[in-house]
Amino acid sequence: MKLPQSFTSSMRELLGTEYEEYLACFDEPSARGLRVNTSKISVEDFLKLTPFALEPIPWTKNGFYYSEDDAVTKHPHYYAGLYYIQEPSAMIPASRLPVEPGDWVLDLCAAPGGKATELAVRLGENGLLAANDISNSRAKGLLKNLELFGCGNMLVLSESPEKLLEYFEECFDKILIDAPCSGEGMFRREPSMIKSWENRGPEYYAGIQREILRCAVKLLRPGGKLLYSTCTFSEIENEQTILRLLDGSPDMMLIPMKGYESFSKSRLPHCIRVYPHKVRGEGHFAALLQKEGTTCGCQTKETTPKNLRKSGIQKTETQKFPADFLEFLAQIPRLKNRLGQMKIRRNRIYLMPEHLPDMSSLRFLRTGLLMGECVRNRFEPSQALAMWLTKDDFPQTLSLASDDDRAIRYLKGESVALTEEEAHLKKGWVLVCTDGYPLGWAKAAGGMLKNKYYPGWRVQ
Repeated sequence: MKLPQSFTSSMRELLGTEYEEYLACFDEPSARGLRVNTSKISVEDFLKLTPFALEPIPWTKNGFYYSEDDAVTKHPHYYAGLYYIQEPSAMIPASRLPVEPGDWVLDLCAAPGGKATELAVRLGENGLLAANDISNSRAKGLLKNLELFGCGNMLVLSESPEKLLEYFEECFDKILIDAPCSGEGMFRREPSMIKSWENRGPEYYAGIQREILRCAVKLLRPGGKLLYSTCTFSEIENEQTILRLLDGSPDMMLIPMKGYESFSKSRLPHCIRVYPHKVRGEGHFAALLQKEGTTCGCQTKETTPKNLRKSGIQKTETQKFPADFLEFLAQIPRLKNRLGQMKIRRNRIYLMPEHLPDMSSLRFLRTGLLMGECVRNRFEPSQALAMWLTKDDFPQTLSLASDDDRAIRYLKGESVALTEEEAHLKKGWVLVCTDGYPLGWAKAAGGMLKNKYYPGWRVQ
């Protein structure tokens, strides 16, 4: 692999005697990783269930290396949202941002969702995850991954950070910025990024990063924490960008974060660097910062920030829901007493996060959990709802073993024949699962399941 001369010169200066060791790592294969969705299954139970031989990734509790021979993206467990495929070093940022249930969390450059899905898991059903990506096409993939993981208390947006300031100034408890960068840390894994680096180097991205950080500081509440990360080695994009932020924002300070023995120290205190010749992963940089002040608390009406008061909290209105939707809802104890959070918009019904501003002029792909839609005066539950539920949440379920060929046929959109033991299923909606974990919906009738798996997700 031919590396640009200006890049190799900067790496020689940065690494010193380790430079030759760094070059040698280009002859080694990149590591492959998956991260367990602990909102659906514990790590211990997943390891008992999975057919793959996995090896722990040492810097995160729910990350594992897998072999390139393992068809992890073709297994039914993948479609049940039990894990996310993620480069091992890319698991670091979300694992180092101290998210707590009830927080309002912003992932500002979130697509395709590797970090956002982990943040959602750690929030649970409390608080709010705002996942934003300025690219609308990439934001669509982000939404799919969040829904696959069973996230409900979310906003998926496609806006500039500057536009978000009009609605969410000093609103977020935690912010993650995995910034657009020159990608030097990914040259081994994605050699095509070298050409991009030659066209748009570190100086180009540094300007973008500084503008994103400038807005992020204003979006962060007093006392809140912000994690900045890149997959590049350039000091212009890393340490110098952080120093510029600190110079312009005296209320921000670097704070320590959990390290690992093979991480390298930065020239800037408390920041970490990850090099591919020292870990089984690609290059990364991370810095954790905190804003001075005390918690203002964006989660309660009593302490709603001034900008949300100005924009106007969405009011719960008396709405007429279809009778069959109310009958469907009555079957799910987990949703008892939450009808007041539901909203009908263009024949679709959503379970809305609480205390949101009026966002009518923002570009968003999703607010909350899509419950389903009214089609020809009949309610049809959504794929997102199926992924949000557990097997025990719905009274009528069918769990197919992951090695039952009917599981794959279901994922392809085919009808599924019921066995004699399964013939007890009544006519109506069925939550189809694999090994006890939901995949989607079907309708039982005449010894068959009519497939209702979302067409856009079907296996080809």
